[in-house]
Amino acid sequence: MAHVYDDDIRARAYKLWEESGRPEGRRDEFWQEAERQLKEEQVRHELKTPDTL
Repeated sequence: MAHVYDDDIRARAYKLWEESGRPEGRRDEFWQEAERQLKEEQVRHELKTPDTL
């Protein structure tokens, strides 16, 4: 399984933070949600590869 990299998580967390109105004091929450989303997307992608069909 490929790794989700910090730069990808950071970009997603920033996007989520902006979409939520830029609230203060919730950095960890957005980071964890971004990491969860990216890992979930990665798993879904890996399940769709021709090698696993």
